[in-house]
Amino acid sequence: MAGVDMALWDILGKQAGMPVYRVLGGPARAAVPVYAHAAGNTLEELEEDIRRYLEDGWIYIRCQLGAYGGGGFLSQEQGRRPKNAQPPFDTPRRAFDDESYLENIPKMFDWLRNRLGFEPKFTHDVHSHLRPHIAVALAKALEPYRLFFLEDVLPPEHVSYYRHIKQQCTTPQAMGELFINPAEYLPLIQEKLIDYMRIRVSKAGGITPARKIAHLCEWYGVHTAWQEGGDNDPVNQAAAMHLDMNVWSFGIQEENHFTPQELEAFPGHAITESGYMYPNDNPGLGLDIDEEKAAALVDPERLKRHFYMAEDRRPDGTVVRP
Repeated sequence: MAGVDMALWDILGKQAGMPVYRVLGGPARAAVPVYAHAAGNTLEELEEDIRRYLEDGWIYIRCQLGAYGGGGFLSQEQGRRPKNAQPPFDTPRRAFDDESYLENIPKMFDWLRNRLGFEPKFTHDVHSHLRPHIAVALAKALEPYRLFFLEDVLPPEHVSYYRHIKQQCTTPQAMGELFINPAEYLPLIQEKLIDYMRIRVSKAGGITPARKIAHLCEWYGVHTAWQEGGDNDPVNQAAAMHLDMNVWSFGIQEENHFTPQELEAFPGHAITESGYMYPNDNPGLGLDIDEEKAAALVDPERLKRHFYMAEDRRPDGTVVRP
């Protein structure tokens, strides 16, 4: 449905001889601010990665200690796993501990603010790993470090805890990439319980429903931060960018990296430089598909492999969300 919707807007723009963002009403900004993804297995490595982006002109940067859950992993000795643990309850991965995460992530931002100051606008993705009461405590503990937003501190089934967070602190909250229908996000917007809407345009159903979400956000002081991520594509990125260019309620756009070969398959793709994404003046979504080059990207052996998110577990073997 989302693919068809994007295609129809692309066709309309090409018939009108205008970029989609002009068909939508015209630009609200010159270019689209984008946030970078910085990570490191140690505080020193993370700081070095952030400095690399800052030197290139980026202002908005997501900060992660290694993989999702980084800062909350325990060694085999610290984990104190049950003596009878067998796979899948005993895995080679380190065990995740909520309290360790609660202790180390504020320390991470204390380190970064002391060395880099408050000019960089930092975000952090919890990826729904925490128990709800720990999520509330983390949001409160991070308030002094003035994050641009804290992402997915809660999973969709526990969003009512955002009321507790808003009562406790002013740390901005971002959520949305796991939502699948309006009943999940409408109360969060209307009650002003989140600050940034993170739905992916292709998950929302395309440009038409995403545009409605953006206009709804405008009435309640919520901003967009459309989700991208490593499993996205240049077409969805272009659709998000045209919405970013048009809607007043825009907040920030997540970056996405593609290989040179992938970009060659989508001539007219968006250009990201030094923290800004730039559209072109081509009609429609502005890009095309070179089917021959796109077909060459397909790896038959890769298609046979199974991919899944890392399976993090607590010391007793309980699976951690998401």
